[in-house]
Amino acid sequence: MNGRLTINQVTGTILGAAIDVHRVLGPGLLESAYQRCLCYALELQRLPFVRELSLPIRYKGIDVDAAYRLDLLVDDRVVVEIKAV
Repeated sequence: MNGRLTINQVTGTILGAAIDVHRVLGPGLLESAYQRCLCYALELQRLPFVRELSLPIRYKGIDVDAAYRLDLLVDDRVVVEIKAV
């Protein structure tokens, strides 16, 4: 094995971090608060991520810039969308 985490290990780490963030903070906050804390939790786990990555969209031959933004792209493989109600 080359030392890179499997996709299951990456997603398991993300889920564990997200559950921990929610357990500590509880419900009712803005997505931005959960996102910032989740990013910190991922840093502690040494998982690389990109925050608010713009994803280009093409519609009927035109490029629609900034039409979609990923909350997090973790380890260049897992898209994380944070939702709060």
